[in-house]
Amino acid sequence: MPRRHMHVTETDGAPLRAALRELRAKMELPEAFEPAVLDEAERAAKSPRLPEHDARDLPLFTVDPPGSMDLDQAMFLARRNGGGYRVHYAIADVAAFVTPGGALDAEAHRRVMTLYFPDERVPLHPAVLGEAAASLLPDQDRPALLWRLDLDPSGQVVRTDVRRALVRSRAKLDYAAVQRAVDSRTAEEPLALLREIGLLREELERDRGGISLHVPEQEIVEQGARGGGYALEYRAPLPAEGWNAQISLMTGMAAADLMLRTGTGILRTLPAAPESAAARLRHIARALGVDWPEDMPYAQVIRSLDARRANHAAFLQECTALLRGAGYTAFDGEAPLPAEAVHAAVAAPYTHCTAPLRRLVDRYAGEVCLAGAEGAEPPDWAREALDALPGEMDGGARRANQAERESVDLVEAASLRGRVGEIFDAYVVDVQPKRPSSGTVHLYEPAVIGRVDGAPDAPPLPLGHRLRVRLTEAEPGRRKVRFAPV
Repeated sequence: MPRRHMHVTETDGAPLRAALRELRAKMELPEAFEPAVLDEAERAAKSPRLPEHDARDLPLFTVDPPGSMDLDQAMFLARRNGGGYRVHYAIADVAAFVTPGGALDAEAHRRVMTLYFPDERVPLHPAVLGEAAASLLPDQDRPALLWRLDLDPSGQVVRTDVRRALVRSRAKLDYAAVQRAVDSRTAEEPLALLREIGLLREELERDRGGISLHVPEQEIVEQGARGGGYALEYRAPLPAEGWNAQISLMTGMAAADLMLRTGTGILRTLPAAPESAAARLRHIARALGVDWPEDMPYAQVIRSLDARRANHAAFLQECTALLRGAGYTAFDGEAPLPAEAVHAAVAAPYTHCTAPLRRLVDRYAGEVCLAGAEGAEPPDWAREALDALPGEMDGGARRANQAERESVDLVEAASLRGRVGEIFDAYVVDVQPKRPSSGTVHLYEPAVIGRVDGAPDAPPLPLGHRLRVRLTEAEPGRRKVRFAPV
């Protein structure tokens, strides 16, 4: 699910990078791998457990952000005789390198997931695996979990299969290159089908009431010759990113159905958002000038937004609040009730299984699915881990949320440093129940969220309405952004 993405482009050693390093130290994150872990990773990289099935004839390709080296997924798309489509989706087989109970396995359980900061990341696996031997890099033979999903002409999955296979990606593509090829009609059919299938899956998502939040990335850049300091700039996601996400989402849904049929698995679940959350978003939409008629469903509003517009981008950031409460539901022997198995944003059962280089749970989900597809029992090491995985993943998510939350505070303080005393136009997104003169505001420009504190005896803040505020604090690493009503 989307997070608030931020990226720093300034030079190493600058104040913001120093503050981000201090944040990682304060969180006591394991940035360096212990020698025993690195030694095991080196050995595993040289001698992975290779599958018998050879699928290197499939001309797979990857689509990722430019510069990415931890490539979890590769695909090949084709038309089926008689109509419909066939999706081959290869997922990096981390279990081919990690021995259960070994030092590498223990370290993965300690880290749980890759943590992303605006300037760098703290990886789940050593680079010799995550960015090399286990990554689906082009022109390299790799062990993978190869999904084959047959779709009817409307894009519905009608048959699912998964098996271990040796694969070889032919091309490493990025989103901009894919978008250019599709838009210029120069893309060969396997790549052109990414758009065709992606659009069909988006239509099916609309029909079932699902929601994909295409949250824009915020990039912080040094002003340099423009007067020093920092500026926040939005980068709207490309349509190709949404089409690519639909392939992963479809696979996660197919995997969840497979788990539910066999009675063993671990689902990614999310309860429906409370009415109060939707009411709060309506206030914010009104303040931001986002059109939301009373009779329009929330999902339809989301699809009408254009992330290239600043007010729509800001609203999409606020919409991520409806994704709070997501967790994992493990089961073995008896599937959960339908109401307990659904992810509200997906509007269907769903599981994480397509990013094992970056999330611990995906390695186990893949192993359970392999067994289910073969009509066999999952291996003991995978089955025995299921009960503990929800708690482990929740702990990892808390660290990720802390990293995101505090990184945002640093970036926003950096973007406003030196502007203390200036007045900004904002809208009120939250009011404290016990002190209604204090709350949270979202600036119109730049897109910064911060606390606003009025005097104890001041009038209540106008929730969902405009408010002029004065910046009172902004110092990255020392003082978060704070405002006062004008």
